[in-house]
Amino acid sequence: MDTKKQFSMVHFLIKILQGSLIGLGAVLPGISGGVLCVIFGIYKSIMELLSDPVRNFKTHVPKLLPVIIGCMIGFLGIANVLSFLLEKYPAPSVCLFIGLIGGMLPSLFKEAGEQGRSRASYIAMYLSMAAIFCLLVVLKILSVEITPNFIWYLFCGFCLALSIIAPGMSFSTLLMPLGLYEPFVAGIGHLDFGILIPGGIGALATVIFFSRAVNALFTNYYSVAFHGIVGIVIAATIMIIPFTSFAVSVTGFIVNVLCLAVGIVAALWLDKFNQHFAG
Repeated sequence: MDTKKQFSMVHFLIKILQGSLIGLGAVLPGISGGVLCVIFGIYKSIMELLSDPVRNFKTHVPKLLPVIIGCMIGFLGIANVLSFLLEKYPAPSVCLFIGLIGGMLPSLFKEAGEQGRSRASYIAMYLSMAAIFCLLVVLKILSVEITPNFIWYLFCGFCLALSIIAPGMSFSTLLMPLGLYEPFVAGIGHLDFGILIPGGIGALATVIFFSRAVNALFTNYYSVAFHGIVGIVIAATIMIIPFTSFAVSVTGFIVNVLCLAVGIVAALWLDKFNQHFAG
């Protein structure tokens, strides 16, 4: 095998690895697949393909194919693990995820201010935070229990696609407080077509109808849009903290705190890795 073919193969494998990390980021709480796309320098190509797939199919799909393959590997590979953890160890798992989200918040806030911060940016952040707080608090006060069904799995697909086309948005951010994250991830891990089909429809519809709008929003109002996402992440994360589980026992308290710490450390390490890779 000559040097050119070896380089081509290594490049292909690196792209698959990048895609696997993006797929992992898309499903893992606290991490945004869209941010990883930005870090790996392929966000623009992906948005160009999603915004106009017919025109850009021949030019963009061949170079993005290994990334797409990697995304599927990372996405499906981690789903079963997350489903198992949430079923067997719900409180520690949620604490671990909260740690991941909390550890990623500084870099997310930094990313939001990359093009500066204005009064409108902070207003967007506080308004989105207040809106999510109000929505989730009202649902709790009214004791509204969401029963997953076809419509709600469409919404899950919407959130999933949004985590790719909107950098910084993790689809778990909205699904966990609503109790939809665990059944959706379990359905993905077990290849349940009763969940995969509506989820896929929701994701595809989101890409078709919203990719251009989201791309234009971040192009023209980057700071305002990104700060709005930061507000959503903060509010939704606070709402999923399992406060009661900390008071169950001393052992439970220690385990939950350790999981929080591990999540924070892992997120900070990933952020350093991303910065090194981007550099």
